[in-house]
Amino acid sequence: MGGMAELRVDHQPARERYEALIEEDGVEKSVGYIDYVTEPGALVLTHTVVSEQFSGRGFAGQLAKAVLDDARANGNKIVPVCSYIQSYLGKHPEYADLVREQR
Repeated sequence: MGGMAELRVDHQPARERYEALIEEDGVEKSVGYIDYVTEPGALVLTHTVVSEQFSGRGFAGQLAKAVLDDARANGNKIVPVCSYIQSYLGKHPEYADLVREQR
């Protein structure tokens, strides 16, 4: 069975983290996470981590998309400190409006 594994993104506000999980062989495994710092009206995205064993499968992109979609749904801006998020935004200009202007 090939194809993309279904990624589930679990938002953990208490930890300021979005965790990516997939189910393989009936077991849910953590693939990686994006950490952030909450500011009024904005999420400062500080860190994207994907476990070595899951790298190269497009999970970081799926996770980034989920976080950005969630920020948009909640009316939050983002501050992309993380280099992965910066490069993702460069490839996905449809999210440019979410980036908070630097003062």
